[in-house]
Order: sequence, then C-alpha cells, then structure tokens
Amino acid sequence: MGCLRLFHDKCKIKRRPVVPASHSAVAAFSSNASVPAAASSTSSSTNATNPSKASSAGARPSSSRSSGSGSSARSIPELYVAWQGAGTRGPREFALRELRGATGNFTPLFMVGQGGFGCVYRGVLRVPGGPPHGTPVAVKRLNPNSRQGHKEWLAEVQLLGVVEHPNLVKLVGYCASQTERGPQRLLVYEFMPNKTLDDHLFDRSHPVLPWDTRLQIALGSAEGLFYLHEGLEFQIIYRDFKAENVLLDEEFRPKLSDFGLAREGPAEGQTHVSTAVMGTYGYAAPDYVRTGHLTTKSDVWSFGVVLYEILTGRRAIEKSRPKDEQKLVEWVRRHPAESAQFGRIMDWRLHGRYSMRAAREVAVLAAGCLAKRAKDRPAMAEVVQRLRRAAHHAELDGEVYPAEQSSPCALREDAGAPPVEEDVAVAAAAAARRRMLHLAALGENANAHAQRRLMLMRAAAAAAAT
Repeated sequence: MGCLRLFHDKCKIKRRPVVPASHSAVAAFSSNASVPAAASSTSSSTNATNPSKASSAGARPSSSRSSGSGSSARSIPELYVAWQGAGTRGPREFALRELRGATGNFTPLFMVGQGGFGCVYRGVLRVPGGPPHGTPVAVKRLNPNSRQGHKEWLAEVQLLGVVEHPNLVKLVGYCASQTERGPQRLLVYEFMPNKTLDDHLFDRSHPVLPWDTRLQIALGSAEGLFYLHEGLEFQIIYRDFKAENVLLDEEFRPKLSDFGLAREGPAEGQTHVSTAVMGTYGYAAPDYVRTGHLTTKSDVWSFGVVLYEILTGRRAIEKSRPKDEQKLVEWVRRHPAESAQFGRIMDWRLHGRYSMRAAREVAVLAAGCLAKRAKDRPAMAEVVQRLRRAAHHAELDGEVYPAEQSSPCALREDAGAPPVEEDVAVAAAAAARRRMLHLAALGENANAHAQRRLMLMRAAAAAAAT
C-alpha cells in the first residue's frame, strides 16, 4: 500500500500554517511541520462553476461547497481541530505499548505489507464498541528515517479524521511517540481481509475476479472519488489512485486507502493547484506531470487507467511484454470499443463470461477518462452514473480468445490440470536430456585430456631414451 514516488519536486510550495490544538498529539506535531493537505496554492483564475449534487452517503454534516475549496471553507487541519475541540468522535490516540502488544512487538510473522513508508502489520485491538475478543486492525509503522513520511502520516490523520464514506478506509487511530530509537509514527486502520485490487488482478495465486465483482469494485471506487471531489465542504484531490491503493473487504467492497499525497482542491475562482509532481508512473495524468497543475481531472485520468486494468487484467506498465504492448494505454487505443477486435483486450481468464455490451460501455468511459485535454474528461459524478448503467447488463456473452501467447504461465492456466502434468513430464525429460549431453561433453573433454597427457608422456620417454 505504500506510495511509490517516481517524480522529484520541481519547486518548494508555501505551506499554510496549521491551527494548533491544546489536547491533541496530532495538532501538537502539525504546528511544527508543513501539511501537504493544507498547502496554499498558486492557481490561474476563472469563474467558478457549480458541481452536480453531491452524494450524501456516509458524509458527515457539511455546508454546501463550490467547485473549489472556497475562501469561506475551512481547511482540513482547521476542520480537524474544530471537530476535536467539539468532542466529535474521530481517530483514537493509541499508546505505543498497545500497538506493540497487538502486533506481537511488530513480529515479521504478522507483517502483511511493506513500502517506502515502512511496514504494515496485522493485529487485534480492543476498541470501544468493538467485539469482546478484539477488533482486527492493520497497523502501518512509519520508517523513522523517512522525512516525507511524517508529512504523509500527518496528512492522513487529519484527512481521515474528517471524512467518512463506505468506500474510504476507516482510520481507527494513530500513535505519535518518542523513543530511544527516535520518533515513532503509526496509523491504525480497519483490517481488509481480501488485500488489494492489485493482488486479485495480477497475482495468479488468487482466483480470477468474476465480471460482476470487477464492476462492483469499479463502481465503489468511483463513488469514493466522487465523495472526495464533491461530497465535502472542501474539495480533495486524491493524487495517487491505483489498483494497489484499492483495498477489498470480506465482501469485496472497495475502499480507497493511502491518503498521504491527497491535497485540497483549488480555492474558489481558481482552476488548479500548482504543486510538485508526485504520484506513480503509469497512473499520473500527463498534463499534471508536464505542468504541475493538479485538478480533479488528474484523478479521473488515473481512474481511466485502472478501468482498463480491470478490463484487461494487465498492469499499466509491463516491461516483460513485447515493446508495443508494454504501455497499457497505448496498446488498448489500438483496439477501440467499437472495433471488431475489441474482445482481444479483455482478460482471457474470464473465458467470455462477461457482458460484451457492458465491457464496451466501460471501455468507452475509460477512453473518455484518458482524454488528452483535462477539460474533455468526465467528472466523477458522470463516471458513477455510467458505471451504474453498465452494471445493469447481466448477460454473459463475451468473446472467447486463446490464452496470451506471451505468457507461459497463462498457457498452463488456460489448458487445465492435465496439460500442466504433461508440461512437467516434458520439462523433466528435456532436463534429463540436457544432463546426459552435459555428462557426455565432460567425458569427451576427459578423454581428450587423457590423450594429450599420454602423448606428452610418450614424448618425454622418447627424449629420455635419446
């Protein structure tokens, strides 16, 4: 779940000061550190437009908002402090000893993930209102040597402390402690037993995701982004949407996670946030990479990439494939939804068990999300509506194509169990043949060596006789 940074800062961004709170560890630390989510921005001015009506599902009470954060809207840190001061229930502060006990002192046996930020451990904690035997949690322990990690930790605590939605991961609590080994920063999330969308799409050890589950995940993820963009009194730009950051619960309901790079949207009357370019290669919008201008349409581009990953079962970037297939976006554009060969891009492991009509609609939507000009991309409100319509097509009339020839693993998987056994036998016979040839070559080398030695001995004897 860690965030891979493949872009370097182009400039330093002036930070908005954070309002401190007297009884909050988070507020105490925020007064001494810049907060990415609260950064002030340099933006170009235009007339603000009113968004479509925001979804109220899971939203905490908030005032109406414009397409930007608005001069009257409170920032994330300000809202977090206000809710903490009002006694609003939010993330709980845990002692380090509690989290050590919950994770077996951070034993590697409980580790379920690792990234640039540090490691994630599974644990069990007793929380108010939870089951008597404890609540399963995921504990993210920040690498103390990561300076950028502290900013992400602070941004996540403040953001997840003021948002609530069924498709956003819940922050149970946090820990900020000072030890002999340095500062300890930890985040405690609800535990997601089915790992990530990335695992189920690309790890062949997992069962193939059925078509209806894929649509359910795409729709839930879209609703989570729509909530961030239009469901609050401030606008949030996620900035790192990818399959790895989509967690799946026991019912395969998606929840967005890893909000360390999230930023507040542009102020009222402005079109974008100017910021250092950060994100994940293959998912970041090219206009954002080129200019550093961040908008909600940057998230829409990333969502389009993941939609194609869901359709194809391929990663955004795969260096192991032929050169003309390594970049997913470029490859799928050669097979548009209206073409006769469109079915060739679909994940062959579905074996045609998908709705061709729905798949074409999703592909058209994904292509729209990947429009070259940001203003031509749909808003997440439209994305949600179009995915809902696509999910209504229940027929399973997809085209069936043979397994991808570029993947030996795929060939074995498609052929079934008997071919796998035959492949093993053939491979064993080939290995034995290679071994025998190697031994024969060694024998020939040994014979040649012996013959040379005999010739030298005869030559030496003849010289001694004379």
